[in-house]
Amino acid sequence: MDLRFLSSPSVPAMASLAFLVCSGCSEAVMLTQESSQGGIVTYLYREDRGGPLGTANRRGAVQVMERKCPNGYSVVRDGEVKAYSSVSSIEGQEGESSWHRWGMEFRCK
Repeated sequence: MDLRFLSSPSVPAMASLAFLVCSGCSEAVMLTQESSQGGIVTYLYREDRGGPLGTANRRGAVQVMERKCPNGYSVVRDGEVKAYSSVSSIEGQEGESSWHRWGMEFRCK
């Protein structure tokens, strides 16, 4: 088998593009409202996995704000905006998984 294509500079670029396309489909981080001056970004978190400040999704939300406002931004307000629960349908898994959604309203500088 010829594996020379793996050393091509385009392979990492293609992998990065695939990751971005797939991550764009996720509802973990969403720009739910947008204007020319800012918007509202929301993200999922679980209390048992770091809460709203410790989740990796918060870093994703900050990246969304940084892309929207390259000259900086201010968070006007933040707080929990939506909660929902889901029950696992997989046999052997117990209990309910509670996810919460945190929102940050921001304005570009």
